[in-house]
Amino acid sequence: MAGDGCCPLLSVTPTRCLVDEKFEVLVQGLCPGSQVTLHALTQTEDGDYWDAFGHYVSDATGSVKVSEHCSVGGSYEGIEPMGLLWSMKPVPGSRTGLRFRKKDVSIPIEVHISVYKGHMTEGFKEQTPLASVVAERWYIAPGIQRISITEKGIKGTLFLPPGPGPFPAVFDLWGGAGGLVEYRSALLASRGYVCLTLKYVGLVKDGKEHNVGNDYFEAAYTVLQEHPKVCPDKIAVMGLSFGVSVTLGMTVYSPVIQPACLVCVSGSHVMPVNGCLADVFAAIKKNVRNTRYDEEQRIIWRDLLLPIPDDPSKKVEVGRIKCPVMLIVGEDDQNWPATESAEDMKQMMEKAGNSHLLTILSYPKTGHLIEPPYSPHCRASNFVMAESKSKVVALWGGETVPHCLAQEDSWQKTLAFLKKHLYSDTSMCKL
Repeated sequence: MAGDGCCPLLSVTPTRCLVDEKFEVLVQGLCPGSQVTLHALTQTEDGDYWDAFGHYVSDATGSVKVSEHCSVGGSYEGIEPMGLLWSMKPVPGSRTGLRFRKKDVSIPIEVHISVYKGHMTEGFKEQTPLASVVAERWYIAPGIQRISITEKGIKGTLFLPPGPGPFPAVFDLWGGAGGLVEYRSALLASRGYVCLTLKYVGLVKDGKEHNVGNDYFEAAYTVLQEHPKVCPDKIAVMGLSFGVSVTLGMTVYSPVIQPACLVCVSGSHVMPVNGCLADVFAAIKKNVRNTRYDEEQRIIWRDLLLPIPDDPSKKVEVGRIKCPVMLIVGEDDQNWPATESAEDMKQMMEKAGNSHLLTILSYPKTGHLIEPPYSPHCRASNFVMAESKSKVVALWGGETVPHCLAQEDSWQKTLAFLKKHLYSDTSMCKL
């Protein structure tokens, strides 16, 4: 057995990398046939602990290689090279309704990986591991500049890759949870793009929260487009949830926002013709009676924009889109009618003759919160309502294994899509 005359060595390679990169976890020096548990633990900036663990049996050489060997139990099973990350959950006894989100991209996620004797399912804190190592996972690469943007009345954060440029850019729009969410933009900047992430929900004016108009997004896009390190005709807009409504509406109706391509994650085109964000909120309020709850009283919002209207005046005229569009859809999205919207958009674009511009990535058993790869799956979490400030538990959907596979696949295809449409035929832009 492990520990009986054996001196195991645990290594993680690399010990420092970006969050969308894989690492190799290797245990050597065990006795052949040893039962061991590999355990991963991290603490969020809110002070909450998350962990994951896998049960392994060492091979004839006394080794366990996570990328090749099968976990026979734990928080994940099978050959899962990154299972120690994506299967993480809040440790027993944690606060309810937690969601794993990085707030400060200037510091890494520190993952403490340990190997224990035997197949353990609890009590890791009380036991002494055979060996431990700390791995750093970063959203931001060395040399990336982070700049707060307040000009023209906007509130955002700009990330600049190192070097003179000019570079292609991404205008990054998050969803209805509000706030200034930076981690996806920081990661995209680490892959060679100037990125501007924008706060647009929950902004305060004259002491009251207000819905921004289209001019707010146009001003922000202009700031990005006019930056000296940006190729002005090589800008993508990337939206999530509510951000998809803005992305599609602005692309079709704004004379200012004319992107080279769009990436739309878990969203819809249901919005009055030439409308704005306030119109989307109004449509949702009108259908509040369609709100549902599951057996655990978690709120389901996906029906608030259903059925998809037949009236063309209530939908963005996606047949007018002139740039490539990628839709990323979770088929178990319980928050937004992404599947129905994607199918309707496809029909509208086929009718208009521009469906050749459309790519749909549709993932079974995948929920609303499609994050960068190896992020823990969040099926439900606390959500603070924008106006009342009351807290509910929102059901996002998805099953852990297929959802996390979808996150990895969609991220790689997103990077390939951006590279194809932002770097091709552009001698001035630099990768």
